[in-house]
Amino acid sequence: PLYPSSNTQVISGKIMKLGGGVGFGCPRAVAFPGILFSRCRPTFRCYSSSSSPDHVSFIKDVAATQAPEHLNELLKILQVRGEEIISPGAKQGLVPLVIPLSRRSSDSVTALLRWPTAPSGMEMPLVEVRKYGVWLLSKNVDQYIHRVLAEEDANGNQEKVDELFRISAGAGKKLYEKGDFGASKISNIDTYILKKVGLFPDVLERRIKQHFDNGDNISALVTGEFYTKKEHFPGFARPFVFNAEVLLKVGRNIEAKDAARGALKSPWWTLGCEYHEVANMAEWEDEQIEYIKEKVTEEGREADLKKGKQPAQVALDEAAFLLDLASIDGSWDDCAERIAECYKEAGLHEVANFVVYRD
Repeated sequence: PLYPSSNTQVISGKIMKLGGGVGFGCPRAVAFPGILFSRCRPTFRCYSSSSSPDHVSFIKDVAATQAPEHLNELLKILQVRGEEIISPGAKQGLVPLVIPLSRRSSDSVTALLRWPTAPSGMEMPLVEVRKYGVWLLSKNVDQYIHRVLAEEDANGNQEKVDELFRISAGAGKKLYEKGDFGASKISNIDTYILKKVGLFPDVLERRIKQHFDNGDNISALVTGEFYTKKEHFPGFARPFVFNAEVLLKVGRNIEAKDAARGALKSPWWTLGCEYHEVANMAEWEDEQIEYIKEKVTEEGREADLKKGKQPAQVALDEAAFLLDLASIDGSWDDCAERIAECYKEAGLHEVANFVVYRD
């Protein structure tokens, strides 16, 4: 079939994750940490109150995982940067795997992504949530704080820098010393970020566009290929989408088509754009969509069971397929209950509770 198989298998009744997804090492259906197999339901309470929302407790009680060490410092930084802190349970209309932190604009939210199974080095990435899915802001909270401090320092606004260091408490000094950018003698902040802070999709894409602007197509192609290395942004389709655009720009249409098809082997809600933009580059019409719709029917499930797939595996596959379909038109709330049922069928009760939780 056009659609790749899952890289999560159920063996002897236990859910196990295989290393490396089809094509680019990106998981389709997902497995979960063993701690989540308990059938105990977390104690739910409203996490939106007249005081500040309690994100740390929400992450522990509802998302059933550990909050990032410097989450409270991050929330203060987001607020200073003009974002409105919102309840972690304000998940209406959002990808059901995210933990909302703040509202960036009328149509986007800053959130943590609660991976069902986190790729190495991406335990709880920071994302911007849009209608079609998520855009990766940083691999983790510390990396984002580090970048913000460096950028503001480079801008030369001493008052703003002092305020950010004050509200970020010990985290700021631990991650970045005031004046480090200037002392580094590195010519521009993007280069400093890539060398000293880490890799960020928007910085790499901006670097590639600069290469094209300078007429340096070779460097653009090399950087585009570097962007797609699976160890850089595991689980995210965006690097392959952008690389397809790079290849199209230099007239390598067949390679661009293959890159776009490769991107669609990862979760569609990580494409960083609407599904149809990538499908057009892949020269696919609705084949993939029709294939997935067939897989989530009763007949499709029965066919998988007859092939020897264990019921838990079929349920996990269905959850992944439903997330893909919802990304096409942003109909996340319509499928959240069924996705939760799939996770329950696979024995993942805490994850199911997290998926359907709303204030």
